[in-house]
Amino acid sequence: MENAILIGIITPQQPENKAKEYIEELAFLSETAGATPVKCFFQHLPYPNPRTFVGEGKLAEIRKYIVDNENIDLVIFDDELSPVQLKNIESELKVKILDRTNLILDIFAQRAQTANAKTQVELAQCQYMLPRLTRLWTHLERQRGGIGMRGPGETQIETDRRILLSKISLLKEKLKKIDQQKSIQRKNREKMVRVALVGYTNAGKSTIMNMFSKANVFAENKLFATLDTTVRKVIIDNLPFLLSDTVGFIRKLPHHLIESFKSTLDELNEADILLHVSDISHSNFEEHYTIVNETIKSIVKMEKPTIVVFNKIDNYSFVEKDEADLSERTKENISLKELEKTYMAKFSGNCVFISAKEKINTDNFKLMLYEKVKEVYSQKYPYSNFIFEKYDDLE
Repeated sequence: MENAILIGIITPQQPENKAKEYIEELAFLSETAGATPVKCFFQHLPYPNPRTFVGEGKLAEIRKYIVDNENIDLVIFDDELSPVQLKNIESELKVKILDRTNLILDIFAQRAQTANAKTQVELAQCQYMLPRLTRLWTHLERQRGGIGMRGPGETQIETDRRILLSKISLLKEKLKKIDQQKSIQRKNREKMVRVALVGYTNAGKSTIMNMFSKANVFAENKLFATLDTTVRKVIIDNLPFLLSDTVGFIRKLPHHLIESFKSTLDELNEADILLHVSDISHSNFEEHYTIVNETIKSIVKMEKPTIVVFNKIDNYSFVEKDEADLSERTKENISLKELEKTYMAKFSGNCVFISAKEKINTDNFKLMLYEKVKEVYSQKYPYSNFIFEKYDDLE
C-alpha cells in the first residue's frame, strides 16, 4: 500500500467548497487504486501555474513535508498535468507523480477483465502517454552520435513515438473488429426492447442489474467496479426485454477514455429506454446527475425515454419537519418525502426512489419499468399481442 499526498487548487472557477469535494473524490479514487491518502494540500490561485501547477512556494512546502515524512510514495494532482508540469514537478519533489487522468487509467487497467475492456484501456493509456514521452526519455533525448552515427538519424524519443503511434493504430483496428462483432450481436437482439443502465460511478447500477437479472455482476463500494458491458434478458410478468449495465461516469472524465470506450457506450445509442441511476444519499447527487446527463447528450444521438432512479434511500438521513416550520429546505434538513414531491413533479412521474440493496420500493420500480417497456413494444409493434416465446433463445 503506497502513501499519497493529494493536491488541489482553489480558483474563481473552482471555489473552496468544490475543490474540497473534488479532493474527497480523488481520495476515494486513490483508495480504489490501492493508495492511502495521508495529507491534502490546497492553494488559492487565479489559474493553475503553467510550469508547476501550484506556485513555487507551495511546491517547496510539499517538498519539505515529503522530506520530513519518509513514508510518502507518490503525489497525486486533482487535474490533468501537462508534460512540462509533470517534468518540473517530478524534478522538484523527487517522488512518483500522478495526475487525476493517470490515476483513473490505472484503476481502469486494474478493473479490465475482457479482451475488449483491456484493449480500450490500453488504447487510452497509449494516447495519454504519447505527448508525455519527453518526460519518460529525458536521459535519451540527445541525437545518437559517434562513429557510424553521424548524419541524419532518429532520437530515442522519435523512435518511441513512432512505435507508440503504430501501436495506437493497431489497437484501433482491433477495436473496429470488436465493434463489428458487437454489431452482429446487437442485430440478433434488435427485435427486443433494450434498456440501458447509466449513471455516476458507484451509484448502484450493478446492484440493480443483479436485482433484475440475477446476473452476479461484480458490485462493491468502490469506483468503476465494473468496466465491461453486461447484457441480460429480463422478464417482468411475461414481458421480456434486454437490460445492459454500462461503465460509470465521473467528473473530469479523461477524454481519451470516452473516445476509447465509445464501442461500450454505443449500448446507450442502441437502447430504447435509459435508466439513469443516481445515488441520492451522496451530498452532490444533483451535480452527479448533471454530469451524467451532459455526458449522455455528447454520446446519444437522439433523446430517449428515461426513468430517473434515485437509489440508496436506505442511506438517506430521514428528517421529519414540522409543517409549521418555514425555514429554507436544504440537503441537511429536507425530508425524503419532501424530496419525492419535488423530484416526482420535476420529472413528471418518470422517477422513482428505491434501495436496490435493501429491496425498498423495488416493486414500484419494476411496475414503472414494465409500463415503459410495454409502451415501447406497442410503438414498435402496434399490431402485436405481445407474444414473445419465440425470443426465448436470446437468453
